[in-house]
Amino acid sequence: MARVTRKIGLSLGADLCWPAAYEEIVRGMALELKIGRDIIDFDVERVTVEPFDLQQGCSYDVVLDRLTHWFNTSREWIKKAVILDGLYVLNNPWAVQSMEKQTTYVAMMKLGLPVPRTWMVPPREHAESADLKPTLERYAQLFDLGDVGRDLGYPLFMKPYDGGGWRGVTRIKDEEHLKAVYDESGATLMHLQEAIEPFDRFVRTIGVGPQVRAMRYDPSAPLHARYLVDFHFIDGPDWDYLADQMLTINGFFGWEFNSCESLRKNGVWHPIDFANACPDFQVTSLHYHWPDLLKDVLRWSLFCAATKRKTASALDWDPYYAIAAKDLPLRDRLAGYAAITRKRMQADRFEEFCDKHLSHLDEVLWEYLGTPRARELVQAKVTALYPAHEVQTFTAHFWGLVQFWRKTEQDRLNAAGRPLSDDALARAPIRGSIEPSSAP
Repeated sequence: MARVTRKIGLSLGADLCWPAAYEEIVRGMALELKIGRDIIDFDVERVTVEPFDLQQGCSYDVVLDRLTHWFNTSREWIKKAVILDGLYVLNNPWAVQSMEKQTTYVAMMKLGLPVPRTWMVPPREHAESADLKPTLERYAQLFDLGDVGRDLGYPLFMKPYDGGGWRGVTRIKDEEHLKAVYDESGATLMHLQEAIEPFDRFVRTIGVGPQVRAMRYDPSAPLHARYLVDFHFIDGPDWDYLADQMLTINGFFGWEFNSCESLRKNGVWHPIDFANACPDFQVTSLHYHWPDLLKDVLRWSLFCAATKRKTASALDWDPYYAIAAKDLPLRDRLAGYAAITRKRMQADRFEEFCDKHLSHLDEVLWEYLGTPRARELVQAKVTALYPAHEVQTFTAHFWGLVQFWRKTEQDRLNAAGRPLSDDALARAPIRGSIEPSSAP
């Protein structure tokens, strides 16, 4: 048997907590996988930013990308490496670059998902250019912004078409408010979107490969409190629906690490924001949910590296369109879309791989997140974000929620007939656990 090292690169921005945890857990697992005639181990390295020859080789098998949605140098290096070297990257960099929220709304409308009614309105101001002035003089139509508002009804939401810049999403209460906020928006291209109100559930799903997690979400709360710790907020059919919706979106755009926000009104789930191909991955926002997401990313990236998963050379939308053209109920269409994605993501092979090669990850992660080193990572992230006088309070808060996850994870493994070993329990007992209701 030949020994082969698969190299995983982390292309990072301001991330602190998860990259260190990822590196140390992979190192601690000491993986040596027998696949075919090879024994495969793994090396993890952080990708640096530097000049590059367009024909230079790439040593990585997989790159976890957290930069290319905004940082051109890394994006162009990754695109070069995909084309020239066959690099596998999470996510497809061409789709990330080209698919603004505008495009994703239109695509999911095409597939029949109940995206809220949305208008695009020209920017309030335009930068001066030689071509723009005659273009606007000849072709720009005067319009009454109030007509658009009346068509959608109030309240409505004004949001940048690409999801970034300016000041984010604004809830518009009436026509006077609409015109005032539009005047402030300057040169930003904006959407006006129907409000889904009143709703009885706001859920954020995060998909990593064929894995989907659902979390109850409160966008009005401070960042540290938006992801709620709630275990019974949707039933089985709703969970299946949201999972299929997440897989539909990700499969369509070639994304493997993305999130979707959905509102439920009168029993119907409306996806309102789902072009988030660099979703939250910080312990300071995800807290209790962070360990599960870390586990999902570890599993999927190791699978992709070990099996030399290939990047699709193009986005193939025709199979989705073929289902969309059929006269089927939405639930059946969504199941068909998700089945396409699961096949493309090799979901069955992935589960077999995890069962055979990564069955000990649950225990390794559980133990690691009880160590002083893991607490250091939590504190480092808190220190980077919070004023000095709040560091100890919020470190204790987030660490306590991670310990609460360890308690519920231990209960889950016991119920599944996979109890933690005595050695793991002795090395990393649960300390500092708090109940969700005691969070500040």
